[in-house]
Amino acid sequence: MTQAAVTARLNEAEVRQMVMDWYEKLDVHAPMVDILPLLVPDNLYMKFPEVTFTTLQGFESWYQRVIRTFFDEVHTMKELNVRVSEDGSSADIDLIVHWEASVWTPGDRYSKRIKMDAVQTWIVMPSPVTGKPAVQSYSVDDLIFAPDSAKL
Repeated sequence: MTQAAVTARLNEAEVRQMVMDWYEKLDVHAPMVDILPLLVPDNLYMKFPEVTFTTLQGFESWYQRVIRTFFDEVHTMKELNVRVSEDGSSADIDLIVHWEASVWTPGDRYSKRIKMDAVQTWIVMPSPVTGKPAVQSYSVDDLIFAPDSAKL
């Protein structure tokens, strides 16, 4: 573990910024090298509607599939509640993010637009590598589709 990680303490502002950076990177389909520092490499837990995984390799597999399936993505934060522990060693996050994306199925004449709110809970801690906020646990707890949305 680096000295930065040993002395790192989270604060609410940097955790909020990391969450916003996360969604910006998803929207632009950022390269893995830009996203991996936002994940805790060990003891990772990520639960999506279609898959749950506990490794960076699991995340990479999921991410590569997502960036090849969805386009014109836009994440808009609707609600973001951050609670940093007293000692700054972790933060609990409850959020609702509105997600829109297009998807095209080969053979279909037109693409389809997905519009939904994703209700999520995260646990963030200082990265053992960088000392900056990183996701240790990420759970998509509910998906609320807009009435005019295509389904996944």
